[in-house]
Amino acid sequence: MSQEHNMRRVTAIRNGTVIDHIPAGHGMRVLEMLGINKRSSVPVSMVMNVPSKKMGTKDIIKVEDRELTQDELNRLALVAPDAHVAIIRAYSVAEKLTIELGDEIVNVVRCTFSNCITTNPREPLAHRLKILSRVPLELRCHYCGRPQDLDELVNNVL
Repeated sequence: MSQEHNMRRVTAIRNGTVIDHIPAGHGMRVLEMLGINKRSSVPVSMVMNVPSKKMGTKDIIKVEDRELTQDELNRLALVAPDAHVAIIRAYSVAEKLTIELGDEIVNVVRCTFSNCITTNPREPLAHRLKILSRVPLELRCHYCGRPQDLDELVNNVL
C-alpha cells in the first residue's frame, strides 16, 4: 500500500509550469481562469484529490511548454491563493513563483453586477475588487459595493 501511495501519478515535463497545492476540486476552475480549454494546443495534465500532508487533499496541474505570466498568477490568486507555481526547464525547477493576494485586485476581472459603472463604455474605470476576507475568499466591488460570486468571476476575466 505505501509503495502505491508514493507512486508518481503524472510524468515529469521537460518545459512548462506546475501548479501545486490547489484546493481539492478547484483544478477545473483554475484551468478556466487561465483560459486553458479544449482549444488549447499544449498538453495539460491534471490530478485531482491527491493526498497532501499540508491540505488533506489537493489538485495538481502541469502545463507543458507554457510559462505563466504575472497576469495569469493574479487570476490564479482568485481561485488558489496558496498554490505553489514552479517553472520547469529541462526537467528541473528553474523558478518558483509566488502568488501574492494584496488588499485589492485591479484589472484582473470585471465586477459581476451588470449595472456597475465599470460596465459603461463611456466611463473607462479600472476594474477594482477589494478583498474583505482571504479564508474564505470574499471580494467586493470598489465602485458599486456588491459582493462578488467567485463562480461568476470565472466568466469575467479580462
